[in-house]
Amino acid sequence: MTAPRAARHDDRRRTFPALPPRPGGGKGAFATTWWGNAWVESMEDSALDPARLQRGRAYAGRGHVDAITVTPGRVMAYVHGSRARPYRTEIRLRTIGDTEWEELLDAAADRPDHIAALLDKDMPHALAESADLLPTAGDLTPDCSCPDDGYPCKHAAALCYQTARLLDEDPFVLFLMRGRGEHEVLADLTRRNATRSAAERTTAAPAMPTVEAGVALAPRTLPSLPPPFPAPSQPGRPPAYPADPGAPDPLALDLLATEAAARAYTFLTTGLDPVAALTPWQDAVRLAAAHPGSGLTASTRALYRDLAAALNRTPTDLARAVAAWRQGGLAGLTVLEEAWDPPAGPFDRARPALAAADFPHFRPWRNRLATPSLQLRFGRDGLWYGYESDRDREDWWPRGTPDTDPVGALTALLGR
Repeated sequence: MTAPRAARHDDRRRTFPALPPRPGGGKGAFATTWWGNAWVESMEDSALDPARLQRGRAYAGRGHVDAITVTPGRVMAYVHGSRARPYRTEIRLRTIGDTEWEELLDAAADRPDHIAALLDKDMPHALAESADLLPTAGDLTPDCSCPDDGYPCKHAAALCYQTARLLDEDPFVLFLMRGRGEHEVLADLTRRNATRSAAERTTAAPAMPTVEAGVALAPRTLPSLPPPFPAPSQPGRPPAYPADPGAPDPLALDLLATEAAARAYTFLTTGLDPVAALTPWQDAVRLAAAHPGSGLTASTRALYRDLAAALNRTPTDLARAVAAWRQGGLAGLTVLEEAWDPPAGPFDRARPALAAADFPHFRPWRNRLATPSLQLRFGRDGLWYGYESDRDREDWWPRGTPDTDPVGALTALLGR
């Protein structure tokens, strides 16, 4: 005696609780997935009265559709209208025959990504198209107990819109509409995969060409490698980048290409990467300092603006850092951004040397000697760096050339 097939029968009937009203009522798109929208479009394309569609959309948006029952070829619900008693409303569509189901399941089994997508509640386009799962214009037949003879009436339209929301949440509802439940479909796919795996395991592997171990391990002399190409005398020049409204800024492209060529050339000839140890901020300062000009041209201002914005700095911050980089490279930038306590020695001898050169008014603070408008900073590299500011503004900018002698650095700062 065979076991009853109640499970399969139950699998082909699903009832979904009434969906809550949508925020904003019936405004906006009801479906969020491409297959939910295709379901709505199949009804809207065959509707004879747009006004009924709008009223049905409003009904659905306000939650007038009760629990929805889906069985093969039919979607049914009670829809509340203007009367106290709700109307029994149905949408019918064609189910898929056994031959079409076999083709669809074979197509799904051939693509593991399709099965994974279905389990993730996603409907692949190719799978839906392989057996015409989605309805087209005229495939949906509405029916309602209301006296309205519209095609569709507002109650059927409301049911159709709410069904699109069900399809968004679970594409297996579409399989049920076409004739088979979720568990039935997944069981058929599992059997196909098991059969295919067993067939692949029993299939003899093709003969592969072999080589005897003695031949493979026999000593042999390999030809010498050709000598490496000589390094070029200088980095290559990038091509010209014409301006185009839809393309990146040609100045930025030229700058990046030039920098990449110079970096590659240094790495090729020395084996060292000149910028690998730099932080993003230090590399941005280096890029800006390598660009000709001092921030006066429109292209340079744009470069400073973009580099500074990328690192949450201001163009003024970048311009000051560029001045420090041009003054002393990475060491100069460190002097700009770092205050430290130098050991006794050169720093302690600086004030007497400045006083002997008629500069007696410098006051010390950490690694700095300053007057209201002039400043000398002692770097970790043993050099003195000159800085200048408007009196009493504390807006210090690098000036002059670094020197091991504080008097020499101050002389360069003052231009004497």
